[in-house]
Amino acid sequence: MLRTMARMQEAHNLQVHPDWRTKRYEYYRAIWIECAELLDHFGWKWWKRQDPDLAQVKLELVDIWHFGLSELLRADAVEPELAVTLDVQPSEHPGPESVRQAVEALASACLASKGFSVERFAGVMRVLPMSFDELFRLYVGKNVLNGFRQDHGYKDGTYRKAWAGREDNEHLMELLDGVDEPATAAEDLYAKLEARYRETAAS
Repeated sequence: MLRTMARMQEAHNLQVHPDWRTKRYEYYRAIWIECAELLDHFGWKWWKRQDPDLAQVKLELVDIWHFGLSELLRADAVEPELAVTLDVQPSEHPGPESVRQAVEALASACLASKGFSVERFAGVMRVLPMSFDELFRLYVGKNVLNGFRQDHGYKDGTYRKAWAGREDNEHLMELLDGVDEPATAAEDLYAKLEARYRETAAS
């Protein structure tokens, strides 16, 4: 699964820019911004009721993994041991504040090093909880969506992120429900995204 994700990330990064390894992209900055977005979906405001949207929380964590994996690939640091680190055992009754603190620890570590901390990332997986299998499944789905976005004008601003009043991430989660083997379903998932994108064009 780790090798598959590494191959998919390499392909996507080449789609964004053929010389992505030498462009000095600030992946650490993207990571801490995504951490903030994750907390918005999870809830952090003490002055109002907020119910965690765990599906979107997990997708934000997958977005973080895209950037973290890119940093690891650029540093030639994708090793088999990473899979062991990410194959976490869930924490028992961690509580919502444990999730917030784990996310902040990840953001802090990435800001301090201007890199990526696999251990802190695994810490967030542990308290959500999120298994390595689930990370893989959602990664494949989001990677396909990211490629779809690039193919449909994400860079030049012509892509519609909202389809029929809902974000494309929400449509992706619905379509993923029908996918049993994510490693072999990328092409089929892309076709389903294409069909729904066109169907909702008039909405």
